[in-house]
Amino acid sequence: MSKITFLVTKGETTYDMSELVESATWSGRKGSPARTLSVSLIDDDGWKHARSGIDVTKGNHCVFYWEGAELFRGIIMQQRQSTKKTMTIKAYDVGIYLSNNKDSFCYKRKKASEIFKDCCDRFKIPYKDVADTGYVISELPKAKTTACDVILDALSLTFKATGIRHYVTSADGKLSLIKRKDSILQWVVETGRNLISYDYTCSIEKVKTRIKLLSKEDKVLAEKADTELEKTIGIMQDISTPDSNTEEANLTDMAESMLAEQKLPSKTLTIEGLGQANVISGVGLCIIIRPLGISNSYYVDEDTHTFKGNYHSMRLTLNMATDTERSAKASDEKSSTSHSVGDKVQFSGGPQYVASTATSPTNSPKAGPAKITAIAKSKNAKHPYHIIHTDKQSTVYGWVDASQIG
Repeated sequence: MSKITFLVTKGETTYDMSELVESATWSGRKGSPARTLSVSLIDDDGWKHARSGIDVTKGNHCVFYWEGAELFRGIIMQQRQSTKKTMTIKAYDVGIYLSNNKDSFCYKRKKASEIFKDCCDRFKIPYKDVADTGYVISELPKAKTTACDVILDALSLTFKATGIRHYVTSADGKLSLIKRKDSILQWVVETGRNLISYDYTCSIEKVKTRIKLLSKEDKVLAEKADTELEKTIGIMQDISTPDSNTEEANLTDMAESMLAEQKLPSKTLTIEGLGQANVISGVGLCIIIRPLGISNSYYVDEDTHTFKGNYHSMRLTLNMATDTERSAKASDEKSSTSHSVGDKVQFSGGPQYVASTATSPTNSPKAGPAKITAIAKSKNAKHPYHIIHTDKQSTVYGWVDASQIG
């Protein structure tokens, strides 16, 4: 029996079309508030053959489940039929209404979170969790553009001022605005276990070694440089004009935050692995690729999940989670007693978990020596250390509590 459940609502009636599903693709990408679902359905008009009867002009909606859990809810906006006796439909979640609604916007002294709420209220888009973005934007005029564009601009200005990224996500038919660092799931994808293939790129083509903040009159307001890095790769400077209401005392911090982000090499990774339904664009996970010496947290920039029968795979485009890397360095500076990746520890035995945020353990291995392979920095991480046994005394291979290692 397939693990897929596919429901289509026409008017007031909902139909279960799971038996017609051949395959489904569920995807999303950074910068797009809407996730999409493409489903290939049997469309044979032969004797006693059922057909979906989907008509996109009638506002048909659908819900997609995998193993009983709802993954997608949205409106069907495209249908394609062919001589192959199949119908392929494409549906978008509620985020499509941010992309498909235009207006003129003008905000003064508003936070990005307030702008997000106003855009949703303006076009009657339901939302639930909204993280307080903190930074007050002095002015953001945007004429004749989409709600999506104005929200993305507000989040970009917030990131430049604070170094904190946020993103828009959708679940259960409602939008949310979430702080990206809080979305590190700490699922582990690893060679030899659940990683099928990978393609890794490291580049310094866009690295900047110094940042200069200029006024509108080109007066230098603040600048910051990494002179040690310049000895290695030379001077590569970027300039920016901060918000006119930014306090002078904050300009140096802004330049430092921008440099901390831009001086790091771009590290992108494309992987294909066994599917995990909650690994989608915007969230983070731990990647371990032993042949490349990689053991880091990465954010998902683009994801494509494919479902067929009982099989689920995912293809992810990832970017190094540089904000968590900087947070980790800051934490290490404050506490010399904290453990680090690579440390050899003694596991005291007890429950281990499939993720740092999991609520139920997978099993309870015996005590024994182990090695730390990843550390979850999210405030939601109840089991912050991922460890692997180093001999046969224990079989531990998962996330554990801080109290279980010493």
